[in-house]
Amino acid sequence: EEVERREIQRVVITGGEPLLQDETYPLSVSLIEKGFSVLLETNGSKPVKDIDRRVHKILDLKCPGSEMSNYMDFRNVSYLTLRDEIKFVISDREDFRWAVAVMKEYNLAGKSHILYSPACNRLSPKTLAEWIIQEKLNVRLQLQIHRYIWPDILRGV
Repeated sequence: EEVERREIQRVVITGGEPLLQDETYPLSVSLIEKGFSVLLETNGSKPVKDIDRRVHKILDLKCPGSEMSNYMDFRNVSYLTLRDEIKFVISDREDFRWAVAVMKEYNLAGKSHILYSPACNRLSPKTLAEWIIQEKLNVRLQLQIHRYIWPDILRGV
C-alpha cells in the first residue's frame, strides 16, 4: 500500500538478508503482479532458486575481507540470468585476487553483470579502478553511493 501511495515504480528489497523473511517471496510476486519493477539484494547465504524469475536479483558474493565468505552458497550462481547482477565488495588486493579467481572458476562474466565495489574506508575507488583496468576486467565499478550521501550513518542507510 505504501509503494502504491507514493507512486513508486521500482522497489528494491534489501536487508540485512531479506531471504530470512518468508514474506519476501509473496511480497515480490505481489509487487510484480501490480506492475512494479522489483530488485532483490541478497548476501548470497540463502538459496535464490525459489525467487520469481521476474525479480532482478543482485547477488553479493562475500569476499574474504568481509569475514562472511564461508557463508556463501555458490549454487546460487546457477540460478542467475543475464539481467541479474553479481556484486563483490573489495577490501584489499587479496579480495581483488579472490574475486577475479571466483569469476574465472564460475565463468561469471558470461552469466550476469559483474559489479566491483570498494569497501568504504578500506579501499579507495581510484585504486580499485586501476586494478580493474590493469587486469582488463569486463566489470562495472560501483560505488556504495549511500556511504557518500549518509557518511555518518554506519548501518541502516
